[in-house]
Amino acid sequence: MKLSHIEHIGIAVKSLDIAIPLYEELLGLKCYAVEEVADQKVKTAFFKIGETKIELLESTDPDGPIGKFIEKKGEGVHHIAFATTQGLQNSLDELSEKGVQLIDKAPRKGAEGLSIAFLHPKSTGGILTELCENPSKQIVSK
Repeated sequence: MKLSHIEHIGIAVKSLDIAIPLYEELLGLKCYAVEEVADQKVKTAFFKIGETKIELLESTDPDGPIGKFIEKKGEGVHHIAFATTQGLQNSLDELSEKGVQLIDKAPRKGAEGLSIAFLHPKSTGGILTELCENPSKQIVSK
């Protein structure tokens, strides 16, 4: 599998209305996008630091994945995402062949128009790991 960089770090927050000004003031960053991803029951806010982003995640449904995460663990780091350069499906197939437990066996739509897929923390040292690909830069061969 070929990765180019850390695409983003996902941080679960109870309220974007509270978290966005906090990140802007404390870190001197500027939120450049807020987006709802309805099928994931989440509203996101993005900040950029070099090539890497911080993604704040607010649940839009207490029974959604972020709502459950915050209920169980509280606010904080939820996942780390890497940009793949060999095609997301190719990366998933390669990891599956190596015995990595996949949450997503096929890419799905994520925020900012990216294709995404999650790897189960049981296979990644306890860290929820996301792979991302910009479909406009998709590579179809291995």
